[in-house]
Amino acid sequence: MADKDEAAGSVADDEMVDEVVERLLDKADASGAALLGEGGLLTEITRAVLERALEAEMSEHLGYERGDRAGRGSGNSRNGTSPKTVLTDAGAVTLAVPRDRNGDFEPRMVPKNARRLAGFNDRILPLYARGMSVRDIRCHLAQIYDVEVSPDLISKVTDAVIDELVTWQNKPLDAVWPIIYIDALWVKIRSGSVTSKPVYLAVGVDMDGRKDVLGLWVGSEGEGATTWMAVLSELRNRGIEDVCIVVCDGLKGLPDAITATWPKATVQTCVIHLTRASLRLSSARDHPKLMPALKAIYAAPTQQAAEQALDNLEASDLGQRYPAMVRTWRSAWPEFTPYLAFPPAIRTVVYSTNMVESINSRLRKATRNRGHFPSEQAALKVLYLAVREQINPKARDANHVAAHWKEALNQFSLFFEDRLSIQ
Repeated sequence: MADKDEAAGSVADDEMVDEVVERLLDKADASGAALLGEGGLLTEITRAVLERALEAEMSEHLGYERGDRAGRGSGNSRNGTSPKTVLTDAGAVTLAVPRDRNGDFEPRMVPKNARRLAGFNDRILPLYARGMSVRDIRCHLAQIYDVEVSPDLISKVTDAVIDELVTWQNKPLDAVWPIIYIDALWVKIRSGSVTSKPVYLAVGVDMDGRKDVLGLWVGSEGEGATTWMAVLSELRNRGIEDVCIVVCDGLKGLPDAITATWPKATVQTCVIHLTRASLRLSSARDHPKLMPALKAIYAAPTQQAAEQALDNLEASDLGQRYPAMVRTWRSAWPEFTPYLAFPPAIRTVVYSTNMVESINSRLRKATRNRGHFPSEQAALKVLYLAVREQINPKARDANHVAAHWKEALNQFSLFFEDRLSIQ
């Protein structure tokens, strides 16, 4: 019975809301009122709700309702109102804030000195995360909400995430990760002159098969294994004791930095990176002929079959025409061959760094419109907001890296023996 009463009450509430909305819309149609802006429907509703809430707070503060005789001789009373304009999700709203004679009323709904309500910041941060400049954000808010926002306000709102960024960069991490992908993207930063600097990115796949960005680090000019060593050491200091597979590009010295940090880790060169690097050494008109030969190498069932496919390519006319391409594969062979030992369920997941590259592409989109950043902190602020927009560690469906992760996890458990503990 209780459930039925609750359901009936919910239906009645919905009908009441619908009725109120219909009345408001009819009134707006009759008067020709706009939806937003001064005199707009949502603006007026927001003003009415906030002023009623402020009046209720004043009654609670004084201990009696407006017009109640109980207030006579109480020592404090209402003393008119003061106008105050605040920024809300519906735009700028001018309120009549009640005052008391003693001057000690402290409204909670619209605190003193507050010029924007909670929630308005959430309109600014996503725009900043998408790479919009301060000028673009001001124009957008003016067009959509009819609100003039100062550059200082936008800076204050975005600077508020710096503490959150620092906390995120230092949060403890799980002890064991099945996979970590590492890569770098380039951002233009002004340091005297405008230069391109690498931003190092690490993305982990946890035991539940969800991806999570583990950190962002701005390096000096030029991507180097030495800086990667410092980045990996920081991840280890934050709690990562072991990684089964680290997928990376073919940067010289990077495999040594990985194994120095996690001795048991398997270093896997990204197959896509390796394929692209070799194709760059050949003419585009020969790519349709080369791709089947390269696929025969990276799709081989065993290492022996892959070696035979590479020998066949080297002996072919294409191999004779492009010896540097064959040499690229042979020089990367020690970091490529671990992939061949993996069962299909694992191969599918570690085939490439495309997952981290897809994140990189969104980060590049967020930075492209900015041209360059005035400082490293400004760049990290935008990149962190972009990461926060697209990665939610708790969103299982959105962040899952494999459709059949449990199958892959079982293969990980068998392949890496007791290094993984399946909950």
